[in-house]
Amino acid sequence: MEKIRTIIWNDNIKALIAESWAVSWPMTLIMFFEFLIGITDIYIAGKFGKEVQAAYGIAFQLYFVFIIIGIALSVGLVSVVSRLFTSDKTDEFIAAIDSSLFLATVSGLIFTAAGVLFSGQIIGILNMPENVKVYAIPFLAVYSIGFVFDYVLMASNGILRACKMIKASFWIMAIVCVMNITLNFILAFRTPLGFRGIAAATVISLFTGSVLAMAHVRKLMGRAFRLSTVVIKNIVHISWPSGLQQVSWQLAYIVLYIILSMLPAHKIEIMAALTNGLKIESAIFLPAFAFSLAAAVVVGNMLGKKDAANAFRGGLVTAIVGVVIVLAMTLLIMLNASHIAAVLSGNAIVINESIKYIYIALLFEPIMEWGAILGGALNGAGDTKGVMTIMVLAVWIVRLPLSYILGVYSGLGALAVWWAMNFSNLIQTIFITRRYFAKKWI
Repeated sequence: MEKIRTIIWNDNIKALIAESWAVSWPMTLIMFFEFLIGITDIYIAGKFGKEVQAAYGIAFQLYFVFIIIGIALSVGLVSVVSRLFTSDKTDEFIAAIDSSLFLATVSGLIFTAAGVLFSGQIIGILNMPENVKVYAIPFLAVYSIGFVFDYVLMASNGILRACKMIKASFWIMAIVCVMNITLNFILAFRTPLGFRGIAAATVISLFTGSVLAMAHVRKLMGRAFRLSTVVIKNIVHISWPSGLQQVSWQLAYIVLYIILSMLPAHKIEIMAALTNGLKIESAIFLPAFAFSLAAAVVVGNMLGKKDAANAFRGGLVTAIVGVVIVLAMTLLIMLNASHIAAVLSGNAIVINESIKYIYIALLFEPIMEWGAILGGALNGAGDTKGVMTIMVLAVWIVRLPLSYILGVYSGLGALAVWWAMNFSNLIQTIFITRRYFAKKWI
């Protein structure tokens, strides 16, 4: 502890906190916008019934599987662009922006086509109850239209973050949030789309956000389009481990839903409870994710200046500030768990199971977020392979086997699954912290 205190509390602490906070607070609010959208989605889905709510949860996990490449590319481009932004390599900087947008657009178009054409087949292969599948298929089909817009929006926002234009990204996402929530109610309740309006609102708002973001990014681009194979290879080299990590993470949640569907009693209610619990938990996780993204930018900018010492300190400062905020939010949500769960569902069993999930999962939330923010710092340094390896092993070697063994095979039920998730988060955090302090990424 004394060593950590010495590293952190030095003459640069105020500057590091200011730089970290300058990126973190807008990202925290952006993640809060994402949370509001998600909560609204869940609330409206619940008005159509528990089957629709469970179907939304499954479709939304699959949504993230489809946009994983976009998330990964944003990790790679932030690492590359943030370093070039603080260097004197202007031509490479412009080429990095152009190449990032090219990769994002092409990837988004591919996944949009795949989602629209094969939504039924994808949902069909999952071991889900038929009365859930019938709603999940149209959910995913509509969401698929927005993949390309989401890819462009993620890439554009990543570029703005890396170039310290985070306030522009903030206002763009504020507009997206207001539009999405407003359209949610209008399209779901006042048009023939019904529950499909939830997904349609997302698509329309993503399109608007991508147009606005590109208008800002265009100011950073040159007159002629520059596509660099060297930059593309560098971005892909950094991105692919993050993409594999995200694929693993989202597929793991789909497998988790399948495991819950094997429970002997109240399986649909418990699946809906997980959906609700994850959305409630995202009130904490999304701000922590914002600090993770901020850590990536801070570390990337410092390494671009060849300031390794402050890159290391900057990641730690961001993690400490983030965990303090997470701890406060965790206590607030745990104290109001029953009220929040009741807003999202009118089903007594779903509410009860959601409350249990919140109490158990949030006990380990600060621990998990410490690892997530340090993982973001490692991503900013380009050490995506190390983070990917740790997270994949923690989920697939610890979380899922333990969830099945305790929850289904041993008959201990959903509570055992939630505790298995906590244990895997603990293992993950221990190894990421160890890797960060080893400093090999520097």
